Amino acid sequence: MRLADKVAIVTGAATGIGKECCEALAREGAKLAAVDINLAGAEQTAREIEKLGAEAIAAVADVSSEPDTVRMAQLAVDRYGRIDILVNNAGLWGDLTRRTFDQIPMAEWDRVMAVNVRGAVLASRAVFPIMRTRGYGKIINISSSTAFFGPPLLLHYVTSKAAILGLTKALAREVGSYGIRVNAIAPGLTDTKGSLRNTGTARFAEIASQTILKTTAKPSDIASAVLFLSSAESDFITGQTIVVDGGMVLR
Repeated sequence: MRLADKVAIVTGAATGIGKECCEALAREGAKLAAVDINLAGAEQTAREIEKLGAEAIAAVADVSSEPDTVRMAQLAVDRYGRIDILVNNAGLWGDLTRRTFDQIPMAEWDRVMAVNVRGAVLASRAVFPIMRTRGYGKIINISSSTAFFGPPLLLHYVTSKAAILGLTKALAREVGSYGIRVNAIAPGLTDTKGSLRNTGTARFAEIASQTILKTTAKPSDIASAVLFLSSAESDFITGQTIVVDGGMVLR
């Protein structure tokens, strides 16, 4: 197995891409800490991982809260003794309302930034001492292909995901000497309940037709990229972003 005895924390683990990442990592031997603001959802993910024959614990955390992220990391260390992989997947997206930028309530703007950007920083800070001590780690940030083409009416979301790209590069430079790799994945529109809720069925089909492959991503497509960046196969890759969008964005 590619991740035998590795320990992974996945945030936003209750549904969609996060849940799929947990299961993909578990199938390759990783021990999981499934983290979500929805504890019941995280516990369900952990139970499904255990059905695969892997170890898993569930934890509740608001990633925008520093005490929550510190507690999340400590829980993984207390249970498994180490942390090798962090997948910063938690984010606000599916329940956002599309509005022109001057109509976005600033409280909503602040919350998107708190979860999507501050959350990735705090979770990375929480695991950093453990990874630094061990001289190894993989931090994988989930961005979005929207950061490359800037669709309208979601300025807070697009801005937050563009910030993740810069965060990934700068953090990779800061922690590389400790053997920690930091990379990002930028999914295109992905077939999740949240994406369907935000985008609508008609627009979903329209976007699919605009990709080179004439389809949208499945959560498993994103999880496969996460698995690669989590494994030793990507040990000489850091500070990079992999776009997984069927050819919607070519850069």
